[in-house]
Amino acid sequence: MTSERLDQPRDLRRSLRPHYDPEAFGRLSEQIARFLGTARFIVYMTVFVATWVTWNVAAPDHLKFDPYPFIFLTLMLSLQASYAAPLILLAQNRQDDRDRIQYEQDRETAERNQAEIEYLTREIAGLRLALNEVATRDYLRSELGRLLEELRERR
Repeated sequence: MTSERLDQPRDLRRSLRPHYDPEAFGRLSEQIARFLGTARFIVYMTVFVATWVTWNVAAPDHLKFDPYPFIFLTLMLSLQASYAAPLILLAQNRQDDRDRIQYEQDRETAERNQAEIEYLTREIAGLRLALNEVATRDYLRSELGRLLEELRERR
């Protein structure tokens, strides 16, 4: 009977499953999805298919490798599409995750800004109330002017 020791790491176990870095795979899928969405990819695919069809129609019979119904070309394009679709979905999911994080950060920033605005609004209201109780320069001038007029009138 073997007891596991907590002060030592476990032995590495061999697994038959291949190991991959999900983050690196995700970045690669985004790069592929970005490339699949460009005019350059469409031009490359058009040139590839046109070359394939032209070769298999115009080449001598002993050099043709995919005669007229172009079954092998269809298989190649289906294989490309079967890999492209999940890669595009993976890239979209990663973008959704980034958007969700950005939305949360924006929401938190908006909440902080709202709290600061409310605080500043209360501060301004407090200053206005305090200024109503303080004699301003214009008020003092008008009062001194009124008193001066009263003194002149009494003389």
